[in-house]
Amino acid sequence: MPSLRLCDALAAHARDRPGAVALVLGEQVTTYRRLADLADALADRLDRLAADRGRPLCVPAHKTPGTIALLVAAFRAGYAVLAPSPELGPAARAELTAQARCSAVLTVDDDGVLHRDTVVQDDAAARGFDVPDPAVAPLLLTTSGSTGTPKIVPVEAAAFDRFADWATGHFGLDAGDTLLSYAPLNFDLSLLDVWTGLRLGAAVVLVGQAAATDARRLHQAVAEHEVTFVQGVPLLYRLLTQDDVRYPHVRTVICTGDATPRPLLARLGAAFPRARFHNVFGCTETNDSFLYGIDPATAGERIPIGRPLPGVRALLVDDAARILDGPGTGELYVSTPFQTSGYLQRERNAGVFVPAPDGGPEVFYRTGDVVTRDADGLHWLDGRTDFQVKVRGVRTNLQEVENVLVTHPDVAEAAVVALPDPEAGYRLHAQVTRRPGTTLSSLPLRTHSAAHLPRHAIPSSVQVSDAPLPRTATGKPDRNLIKALHQKGHQA
Repeated sequence: MPSLRLCDALAAHARDRPGAVALVLGEQVTTYRRLADLADALADRLDRLAADRGRPLCVPAHKTPGTIALLVAAFRAGYAVLAPSPELGPAARAELTAQARCSAVLTVDDDGVLHRDTVVQDDAAARGFDVPDPAVAPLLLTTSGSTGTPKIVPVEAAAFDRFADWATGHFGLDAGDTLLSYAPLNFDLSLLDVWTGLRLGAAVVLVGQAAATDARRLHQAVAEHEVTFVQGVPLLYRLLTQDDVRYPHVRTVICTGDATPRPLLARLGAAFPRARFHNVFGCTETNDSFLYGIDPATAGERIPIGRPLPGVRALLVDDAARILDGPGTGELYVSTPFQTSGYLQRERNAGVFVPAPDGGPEVFYRTGDVVTRDADGLHWLDGRTDFQVKVRGVRTNLQEVENVLVTHPDVAEAAVVALPDPEAGYRLHAQVTRRPGTTLSSLPLRTHSAAHLPRHAIPSSVQVSDAPLPRTATGKPDRNLIKALHQKGHQA
């Protein structure tokens, strides 16, 4: 993540190109000089707070110039920073800050005023978690986390620098570019469309939550600011391609997060007539690992995830733990130059970050993705080895959502299923059995979910009843029947 190279680059941009645009958010334009001045002011305030540099700060990742300036100030001052989703429930955020040993939660308002909430250290909650080293990994991201306690992923400065160097060269980025930042600031996608852009001295157009589903405002942002680089999930492209709009200034389009349907690809080709299209595949733990160049005019019904990036090793391992040579299907193991060295919680690394199955020196990440490699060496994503699905481009574990639901005192059992959704990819539906004698309804259960789950993992529909869950012959919840019954009732 942001390293001394980034901080030095930002200082150079503010000195050499003070009037150049750094950030745009709606009508608010922040130059590199203004970004540097705001970071300086916040750094002075950090010094007066006299926080313990041996402990990280928690900065909820609100997508604003002030938050970005605060992150820069903290990195320069030698802090590691935990940057969770600002939509994370209060109980989940409190647990994360305790696990990371954060000394304070900091936010900055629209006037640049810094606000601090002190965190009471909980040694028991931090037991088994490494102490973050800001010199090695100044940024702590989290996995999408379907529970209130997603895994903390240290992003190492050296890994970020290697990634930024690769992306800059491969996509031909420079200070003349304008990058659209659609994903939340706490997503690993921001490593490219925010932090790499700022390191280059490019302009970054921030899309806030209020505009994220507003087709008119998205079109306006891309057109008025002559955006040249767009990265996003299919939902973004569905919105941008409404009303047959054209974006002649865009030269790079990156599809990520979910499979992009062929009809949408055809619309992308028309909407971005001068762009080159890429499918990028990766995750928070490894950053980008696969790349595929797309031709919207000739794309088939499925798009491969492509081939490994330079320096990336990818192995397919079958059910018998054998490494597959040539074509075949197996679980994907990857080792990238950009990956984390492991989760902050050491015990979570077991069986996930593993020695090279072929005896090599690398550490591999077990993705849990089932992938097929064809005779031409292209890789195709087939699915997951577990109960994970993508909701609005975010990997979400259905069983972990269930685990949160059953913590409500009035819930006897719960099952969560994923239903196809044309906009989100999938939406979640929960079937819940309440405990005898209770009057639990969907509203308090959704309130309970919102306190413990990130926004994408909150079920969009909840059915509560006294009836037990339908079961298969082996006694497991019959999720297929739950899906069918819900869809039938929804159509009736």
